[in-house]
Amino acid sequence: MFSWLKRSPPDPQPETRVIQGIRVDVLNTRADLSTERVFRRAEAVIERVRQYQPWRLAHIRRDIAGIVVIRYACRAAYFPDTRACMLELTFMANEQFSDSQVAASLVHEGMHARLDRLSQEYGVTPFAQARARHERICRRAELDFGLAVPDGAPVVQRAVESMRLADEEVAPVIEWGEAERRIAAVDRAQALSPRTPGMHSDG
Repeated sequence: MFSWLKRSPPDPQPETRVIQGIRVDVLNTRADLSTERVFRRAEAVIERVRQYQPWRLAHIRRDIAGIVVIRYACRAAYFPDTRACMLELTFMANEQFSDSQVAASLVHEGMHARLDRLSQEYGVTPFAQARARHERICRRAELDFGLAVPDGAPVVQRAVESMRLADEEVAPVIEWGEAERRIAAVDRAQALSPRTPGMHSDG
């Protein structure tokens, strides 16, 4: 299903588990990060949504094909061509972010998936034609989740601040090539630097 994740040896290969009915693929390209730790985070994040908004987790199960964890130039994204929700590798591994903060990103991208499905099945205006509107709907989902969890203050603050932005700022057009070059440079520097136990990059 996620054939684009495959790499030729000796590159790292993706590992797959099914967590609460959701396929999770982890492609760990960072030697300083534990794949097992990332899977534990995925378990905690999915459980967080189930615990506080079980109806939303049911929607996510229906609307996405799975979760992929890879090194990427943003915290999270939804890939409509594969219906995959991406949660970024260093974001997942970084303990400075709570399970609720990571779960809020899953909720956000899950709403993108839902809007994509609605645009295909019921004619809702697609993302390409209503970027800011879609983004604000997804931020509203984040806000609702942040209000539902006991440690949701950072989630609420981020969502509110984003929704106040102008249309071109709330849904900016990103130069992905330049972003990818920057994270590649960060990873090269990380590989060359002395490792400090327990420290992880936010990317």
